[in-house]
This record gives sequence, C-alpha cells and structure tokens, in this order.
Amino acid sequence: MPSPRPVLVSALALSLLGASTSALIVPMNGWVPVNGNANVWTDTSGACLLREERSNQAFPILASQEEALAFAAKLRVQLSKSVDTVVSQPVDRAGFWAVLAAYDYKKEGATYKVSQLYINDAGLLRTVTGSSADGEKGACVNAMREFIRYLAD
Repeated sequence: MPSPRPVLVSALALSLLGASTSALIVPMNGWVPVNGNANVWTDTSGACLLREERSNQAFPILASQEEALAFAAKLRVQLSKSVDTVVSQPVDRAGFWAVLAAYDYKKEGATYKVSQLYINDAGLLRTVTGSSADGEKGACVNAMREFIRYLAD
C-alpha cells in the first residue's frame, strides 16, 4: 500500500482568521509548484508539501522574545482544540520574532507531521506550513523543517 500523501492544514489554524492566499516562495532546489500553484510546493518524491499563505488578518510585530512566547502559548492552546501533540516556540528572525508550531494532524486514518511558521508581513499574518506523513523518512522531511525553522521569513 503506498504511503498517504501529506496534507496541508494551515487553513485549520487560519480558519478563524478569515485567511486568503496570495504569496510566493522559492523553496529548496528540486521542489516544484503543485499544479502550477506557486504557493504550494512538493519535493520530487511527493512525500513533503510546503505552502505559504497570507491572511488579511492583522498580526502584531513580535518585537521581543517575551511577546513571541506569549503568542506561542495562545497559539498552542488554540491549536490543541483541533490537533494533537502541539508544540510552539518563538524563533528569531533578525530584528523581529516569529512563532513556530509543530503538531500532528489526523485525516482519514493517516497521521501527518506539520510544521507551521507564523510571521508578521507588513502588519498581516503570513504562514509557511510544511507537512509529511508520520514516519516519512525521506530527505525532504528534514530539509523542509530546517527551511521553515531557519530560512523562511
């Protein structure tokens, strides 16, 4: 039986925010847009997906680690209502802070590992979300998570 394809669940976290998508990212070498959509990318094996979304929802500049920690705590509580095993933490982005969340998402009997970065983009919320099937060991998994954790901004 082939492994289930990963799903993107950033809409889950953004559904309360009234999100709309309109963004462009340039992910790792070898990744390609899904169906020509420059907001959704997959690796060559199809084991990992990456999505960037912008929302019309206002999002504060997190100017300190304390502000980012407070947002991370609120986000963890909110996400825990819908998904399992939520962890969130502030991440430094050269002069401002973002928040990284990781969680398990279950759909149709499959579990997916999700990493999601919350960023201020000109006063609005932008997210970069990556997902892969639980247990996926392909090289794309660590590359995707490192991209989200350290490079996406």
